[in-house]
Amino acid sequence: MASTTAVGELFELGDRTMATLRPIRQDDAEALVRFHGRLSCRSVTLRYFYPHLALQPAEVAHLTEVDGRDRAALVVARDGELIAVGRYDRLDDPTQAEVAFVVADAFQHHGIATMLLHRLAARARKAGIRCLIAEVLVENKAMLAVFHATGYPTESTVECGTVELKMAIGPDNHTLSAT
Repeated sequence: MASTTAVGELFELGDRTMATLRPIRQDDAEALVRFHGRLSCRSVTLRYFYPHLALQPAEVAHLTEVDGRDRAALVVARDGELIAVGRYDRLDDPTQAEVAFVVADAFQHHGIATMLLHRLAARARKAGIRCLIAEVLVENKAMLAVFHATGYPTESTVECGTVELKMAIGPDNHTLSAT
């Protein structure tokens, strides 16, 4: 169940608690630092590929200052705290963007990353992006399952312990060889 409010889209997490989906804002900087600090070392490593223990001020600014077209980020908040972040950044090829997600440990496996991926894909399509690209550690089976279950035509290549996924998200979902 979802409904839209002035602060974002309300939806049920599955445990009868409500959360809000909305675009990230510059004033989310402190909440983003707190969110990152509560992630387990494993979750941080699966997201950043190394134990990135603290976000630096310039990095926080980069992560919270988006234009909504070339760089977009959505957050999921519950009880005033961030519990998930999904984002895309347009690449040099303007029809492609890199996408990434991180979900708080207590809220993983509840469909939040899947929901974020679909919302980001819709925004990306409106911005003229036709292909989302993700780099995922081979061991991150849960995130790989999210990408493969999207229904978007997807190509995968494995190199040095990472999987690169390319998902055709265009309105006509051309095969990836056409992108």
